[in-house]
Amino acid sequence: MNRFFGSSASKKPGPSLQDAIASTDARADAIEVKIRKLDAELGRYKEQMSKLRNGPGKTAIQQRALRTLKQKKLYEGQIAQLTQQSFNMESASLTTENLRNTMATLGAMEQANKQIRKQYGKIDIDKIENMHYDMEELLEQANEIQETLGRSYALPDELDEADLEAELEALELEEETEGPSYLADLNKVPDFIDEAPLELRETPAQPEAIKTTG
Repeated sequence: MNRFFGSSASKKPGPSLQDAIASTDARADAIEVKIRKLDAELGRYKEQMSKLRNGPGKTAIQQRALRTLKQKKLYEGQIAQLTQQSFNMESASLTTENLRNTMATLGAMEQANKQIRKQYGKIDIDKIENMHYDMEELLEQANEIQETLGRSYALPDELDEADLEAELEALELEEETEGPSYLADLNKVPDFIDEAPLELRETPAQPEAIKTTG
């Protein structure tokens, strides 16, 4: 039976929406060409009527001009219909494309959600919280160790700042009155030297020169 009548599988697919839009636009372009020709013809009739007086000849040209004008109006109506059809199909194509993009986006989001759930399923929240608590405890212990190592030893617990300032002033006054120790006696021989330098020893008295007489 299929050999005689064919099957539904052997039917060719119908034209796509883009093919229909292209065909409609081509028909509109062809009608536009016809309208331009009718405009040129109406221009010739107008020129002829401007040169003729009222009479049978002018009336005949007017009748031709009316028929041409009616034909032009008919074509203009077809152009309007074809333009609207093309606009409707383009709107449908745009809507279809937007739907396709929306479905693709939804599919991608669904896959992403599955991956996120899969990854989060491997995370143990309780384990993370325990690690957080352990870290806090370790930091507290480290701070305690630092405080212990930073303690001062062999120093009074409390020192009177007034006493410290008075002692400091006393040291400054002592330095001003005594002067630096290294300037006390420049001629004093240090304790670690057994003999005084030659220039510091007492020079023996020289005998008086014997006066000679004439």
